[in-house]
Amino acid sequence: MTAADSAAIAAALTGAPAVTILCHVRPDADTIGSGLALGLALDRRGVDVEVAYPGDERLPCALASLPGAKLLVRETELTGHRVVVSVDAANLGRLSSLGDVFSAAEVGIAVDHHASNPGFGDLDLIDADSDCTAVLVLRILDAMQVDVDVDIATCLYAGLLTDTGSFKWARPDSFRVAARLLEAGVDGRMWSRILIDTHPFSWFSMVSRVLDSATLVPAACNGEGLVYAVVDRTAMAGMSWDESESVVDIVRTASEAEIAAVFKESEPGEWTVSLRSKSTVDVMLIARSHGGGGHRHASGYSAAGSADEVVAELVDDL
Repeated sequence: MTAADSAAIAAALTGAPAVTILCHVRPDADTIGSGLALGLALDRRGVDVEVAYPGDERLPCALASLPGAKLLVRETELTGHRVVVSVDAANLGRLSSLGDVFSAAEVGIAVDHHASNPGFGDLDLIDADSDCTAVLVLRILDAMQVDVDVDIATCLYAGLLTDTGSFKWARPDSFRVAARLLEAGVDGRMWSRILIDTHPFSWFSMVSRVLDSATLVPAACNGEGLVYAVVDRTAMAGMSWDESESVVDIVRTASEAEIAAVFKESEPGEWTVSLRSKSTVDVMLIARSHGGGGHRHASGYSAAGSADEVVAELVDDL
């Protein structure tokens, strides 16, 4: 693996006749938006482009409506070109079943903003000081001298908007990027509504059940406090993955807790744990100790067992 700047990656992509772009498992707006923005730019240059994510679950409607969705192919239909780009995957495991496609590439490029990313490509552009991967993709497009039109800008804006929590924890540079994308023609009001403020009616029942399970552990983390909630398979019924993920942003508002955790059951006995902190605690270190990773204030990991078991494992650790 080699640390690379945007110019080196731009050069590798410019000379490629075909490129495969891989998004991470249970895709969010940053990975899909980054993948489609890069895909659109390459497609318009005559490059044979395919964009894919692991598994056969359908994208949430909000993500499926992003420009460039025509470039998405199912995992089973993936060719796997000689040049493969991973976007927003903190490690090779986040590509799940598509990890082999990345490893088999003649040139593997990893573009990511997670501080826990060890670097797993032939060329790695990893910048933990960036609020999202979409910003890094924009750097590459600028190095390629791509005209960032409204479609490409919209895909990038989706990643920027969601990974900054509607700019609640955005760095100054993210506001500059947002202004540039809005000036390119992005309908910020519409996409904020679609990506952040739109839920199916059944979401309210799910949130009600989950918040009823919310538990405060004041003594956790030397008295900093932990609040957690559980989203089991029953509560998840009929919900897309991103709908359950949105719950952590409600749970984290508890004033008595520095850390928030939401346990989401993807399959019977299989859980994904989302961790958030407000200021003092580095949840990336906690996630790493459980085999996961992420950022200082937003990380996650996977666990197996009953709800009581996976909750107790975290609480005991804190």
